[in-house]
Amino acid sequence: MARAMAHSALEKLATNIRLVDLREVVSYTDYFVICTAANTRQTKAISDHIVEQMKDQGYHKPRRREQDIDGAWLLLDYVDVVLHVFTPEAREFYRLESLWGQVPQEKITESGAAEPVAATAGETHEQQDTSDASEVSSPAQA
Repeated sequence: MARAMAHSALEKLATNIRLVDLREVVSYTDYFVICTAANTRQTKAISDHIVEQMKDQGYHKPRRREQDIDGAWLLLDYVDVVLHVFTPEAREFYRLESLWGQVPQEKITESGAAEPVAATAGETHEQQDTSDASEVSSPAQA
């Protein structure tokens, strides 16, 4: 399902697509699919396309759909897979890849191929900076 979402995001020109394997570290989901949209209109277009594609492939509708007030971040929660679509600025702010830097990750290329991403020595999910938590809810909590 995560790969199907990633390929659907590619169809709507999402960039910098990552699959983050969380099976060994959390109980609420198996994967994050993280991607970047050029702007807030594209975040909605990507998410709407993925909902339609998942429905066409026999998957259920997302359990939950959330977005920030500006539409710079959008989430689709399919239980086993959680999709995050960010504008470039929001993605830099939340830095989910570095928050979960020690778990297996794959980058999905423009051709649809998957390439492993080396673990980062940066922050881990246990070291999350919550200094701005009162201002903006974190997609990492989804």
